[in-house]
Amino acid sequence: MGVKIEPIAFKGEDERGATTELDTLDRNGPYILAYRNKGYWSGNHYHKGLSKFKNPEVVFLLQGKVLLETGEVEDGRISSIDNQEIESPARIEIKPYIWHKLTFLEDACFFELNSFKEGDRDTFRVVEQGKGLD
Repeated sequence: MGVKIEPIAFKGEDERGATTELDTLDRNGPYILAYRNKGYWSGNHYHKGLSKFKNPEVVFLLQGKVLLETGEVEDGRISSIDNQEIESPARIEIKPYIWHKLTFLEDACFFELNSFKEGDRDTFRVVEQGKGLD
């Protein structure tokens, strides 16, 4: 499917903590930094790739644990849904025409390599099994 999950490996670690580098795919800000509370969700949409920064969408899960639901979008409908739990730290890459929803299994923090403006112009809802998704 059009989703790639990579654990984030740290380049250095000592008594102070851990450090690594993150590849921003030559993207420059503004970016989205979000904190979410356990039990809530974000997403529930897909992108067509109209925005450079949504093709693919890249999210760094910095803290917490999420349930990622994804499905391929065909003719405005989700063809099938896959679920996977992701623990931080992780890099999540979502290609265009992949419906996605993050449910927060723990309090979480994520960093998204795009802006509100980018998301607003390339965010679409789908119809699943005859129902519209909110």
